[in-house]
Amino acid sequence: MSRRIDRVNELLRREISTVIQHDYEWNGKLVTVSGVEVTQDLKEGKVWIGVIGGAAAPVIEKLNKAHGAIQSAVMKRVVLKSTPVLRFKHDASAVRGVEIVNLLEEVDKLPKAPEEEEI
Repeated sequence: MSRRIDRVNELLRREISTVIQHDYEWNGKLVTVSGVEVTQDLKEGKVWIGVIGGAAAPVIEKLNKAHGAIQSAVMKRVVLKSTPVLRFKHDASAVRGVEIVNLLEEVDKLPKAPEEEEI
């Protein structure tokens, strides 16, 4: 991927995140934008959404229904030659990360073998 597309992806990620946090209510859920992938021609973009504290399906559905309003709000702040059509997808990596941390904490609480003394 080109450096230009990488910069566009990061810029869109920040701006979409700002719009989602300020313009929408999530009722106790933590909703984050973990990444954006736009095509080379800037016609389409996948937005990866992480949800902690509730089901992800209603959040993704709400965002996909409001994608036009979100695109409009983002494009008022970001000037591109073409406005990508945004599609929101669930990114479960945040949930998996929390589960791994919880498992590591449980393992740490398990009894440990005594340390061997050096002779």
